[in-house]
Amino acid sequence: MTGQVRTVDGRVAGRRGQATRQKLLDCLSEMLSSSPYRDVKVIDVARRAGTSPATFYQYFPDVEGAVLEIAEQTAAEGSGLTELVEGRSWAGKAGWQTAQDLVDGFLDFWRKNDAILRVVDLGAAEGDKRFYKIRMKILNPVNNSLADAVADLQARGRVDKDVNPAAIAGSLVAMLAAVASHQKGFTSWGVKQAELRPNLALLVHLGITGKKPTK
Repeated sequence: MTGQVRTVDGRVAGRRGQATRQKLLDCLSEMLSSSPYRDVKVIDVARRAGTSPATFYQYFPDVEGAVLEIAEQTAAEGSGLTELVEGRSWAGKAGWQTAQDLVDGFLDFWRKNDAILRVVDLGAAEGDKRFYKIRMKILNPVNNSLADAVADLQARGRVDKDVNPAAIAGSLVAMLAAVASHQKGFTSWGVKQAELRPNLALLVHLGITGKKPTK
């Protein structure tokens, strides 16, 4: 953890305090994986972390405040998704590799952070601007990179001039997010993960280039 960490009343937390704060966040993250968000209580988080509710309130105003902190940390981690598309080639076999890397990275990130991202999606769907901003913080960099890729291909005459880069990129990112959050559900449709990924990559490649990939 970098930078100064402060308590709710504005005091700078020492190393021990920072460790306690992070432990509370880690325990809350674990609980979100097995319990509905609104069923999680401060006393349960504190007990799991081996401390008291009073200690929890030193660092967070309530459970929602702690959840938002986890969500912000996840969004910061999600900035790495941009590397999967920024400056990458969409030509020939390299383009097919780019599409596969994006799908793999996106689905893996969502699976790893499934619990907190479910809460973020719920809050955003309910109109909570704090969760909406976090969701967009995760999706915007990928969206912008994909839009730049389409615009670049368009400038080279490889994509039809009537295509709207922002609309294509936004549609693909929305699709990726929806599929990523529904990964477990595909098994009920008889689709295995090994089958899902290449077919999703095919859609991404078609969306960006307008062509079937060269494999």
